[in-house]
Amino acid sequence: MIYPTRRAVLAAAAGAPVALTVAAVAPERWFLATAWPLLLLLLCLVDSLRSRGPALAEAKFPPSAYVGETREASVRIAIASAPAQAEVALDADPRVVVSGGSATFWLQLQDGRGRAGIPLEMVRRGTASFDRLTLRWTGPLGLLWQQAEVELGVRFPILPDLRPTSSHGIQLFERHAFEGLLAHLTSGEGSDFDTLVEYRTGMDRRTIDWKHSARDGKLVAKRYHGERNNQVVFAVDCGRQMSEPIAGLPRVDRVVAAMLLTGWLALKLGDRVAVHAFDSRPRLASGLVSGSGAFAELQRAAAAIDYSGEETNYTFALTTLAAGLTRRSMIILYTEFTDPVSASFLVLAMRRLVRTHLVLVVVLRDEELAAIAEREPRTADDVTRTVTAAALLKERRVVVTSLQHLGVHVVESEHDRVSERLAHAYLDLKRRDLL
Repeated sequence: MIYPTRRAVLAAAAGAPVALTVAAVAPERWFLATAWPLLLLLLCLVDSLRSRGPALAEAKFPPSAYVGETREASVRIAIASAPAQAEVALDADPRVVVSGGSATFWLQLQDGRGRAGIPLEMVRRGTASFDRLTLRWTGPLGLLWQQAEVELGVRFPILPDLRPTSSHGIQLFERHAFEGLLAHLTSGEGSDFDTLVEYRTGMDRRTIDWKHSARDGKLVAKRYHGERNNQVVFAVDCGRQMSEPIAGLPRVDRVVAAMLLTGWLALKLGDRVAVHAFDSRPRLASGLVSGSGAFAELQRAAAAIDYSGEETNYTFALTTLAAGLTRRSMIILYTEFTDPVSASFLVLAMRRLVRTHLVLVVVLRDEELAAIAEREPRTADDVTRTVTAAALLKERRVVVTSLQHLGVHVVESEHDRVSERLAHAYLDLKRRDLL
């Protein structure tokens, strides 16, 4: 495609008054008025011939990426007419944002060849697609644009963030396993009798079996092991409030990363795991899986959790979830509440759920709202913002307190620590045998 540049348009506009003046002063020599347009047309033709030539482009993208991650794509171009620079426009996917600038940039060329690295920030899960890349350059006179489109047809998946799982999961698991070896005498609800062992110094005296000790003539103690094969159900709210960004990433992506870390630990510790996602109605209901090899299936279920703009219906979603559970389970609910109406429905749904199941609610701390409430007001508008933010935080605290009074365990965490906080909460509840 060829079209004039701004320089060519301004040059043509600048010659128009001269042509009109010549035609008005010397009408018999009107043909002189066409000299400038003809000269400009000749220059454009020369510029077009000098800039014409095939253009090639090659782009390399990462095979996959995690949401919230920044990866670099490289673009190589080669233009036969060897211009000094070219403008590159990348047809970016809405799931990807070019970090630090626009998807259109200038690339300096040497002998018509050049390379550029483009930092890409993954802001949404799904399959990112880059269909085409557009190049345009000018000739030596800068009067005409030469434009070419190169089909890319690139597709790569943007996956839930597994970095917390890989960085903290093994450490937490080894720490829990080590503590479990030292605390294998823990007894109570959720513990099963294992075997009788000879009593040793340091053991809990409450585990001594006095009947067997009298029969054998030495102290014998009961050894217990924690119950395995518990059911852990992750209920993810993917409604409008959870789809809103926090620190540049949707809340639902923050909690999905935390869910994967806790799910990996649960599978390693012998529990069975399921995923449920909902907004105005249930959207996803995976079956229970168990074993370390089932983590890939858990990851696929997490990747299928979509964003939604609908309001959350806690009553419908949690009632449907409870109806599908045949035994006492640990339900980990990821949600967000900002208005008292939706929070009241959440409290009502929790009141019925905690009668049968162990419930853990995970919410992300609204750091922006807390900063507004703590900021010193300087104007009347600042006072209004501070009072409103403080009122919203108070309503939020009332809801959290109401849930805790019902027996619900609540984890309220910063967005960058939610994975670690949730994993510790799960291990603590499991260690205390509350399920």
